[in-house]
Amino acid sequence: MADLNKVMLIGRLTRDPQLKYLPSQTAVCEFGIAVGRKWKSPTGEQREDTTFVDCACFGKSADIFQQYMAKGKQVYVEGRLKLDTWEDKQGGGKRSKMSLVVENFIFLGAPGGGQGGGGQGGGGQSGDYEGGQAPRAQNRPPQQQRPQQSQPQAPYDDAQGPQFAEDDIPF
Repeated sequence: MADLNKVMLIGRLTRDPQLKYLPSQTAVCEFGIAVGRKWKSPTGEQREDTTFVDCACFGKSADIFQQYMAKGKQVYVEGRLKLDTWEDKQGGGKRSKMSLVVENFIFLGAPGGGQGGGGQGGGGQSGDYEGGQAPRAQNRPPQQQRPQQSQPQAPYDDAQGPQFAEDDIPF
């Protein structure tokens, strides 16, 4: 079975996104999100914990993310985990950090921290997003459109239902 490295999170930005550029002039947007979780303890007490995740997106997505997002805004991010390791210059020990490489994101909630509709095709948001809706960006190259080919239609008789030749059935 193949391996899978896929993460989907909804959280709020812990700081304003920072836009940087690699030597190759590729844009990199680094930001952090806080993902909360609420539950009841065995004694019935309401408990809450928060996980903080460092994230980065690249290319055109980085430009869009930095332009529209700010600390406190809610976002859905989807991507893969990446482990960075290095030698500590002061202590000489090995250090490591797990982060999320964002491949897709959706801006959620209304600008200014309010809760609006969101998600794929979910209600539009009002505010300072162009077009009244938060953009959805993907860090993937655009796919080429293929011309649609018309499929031959099988004869259809209302009384008997669709008619197919035995060669048309794939099993």
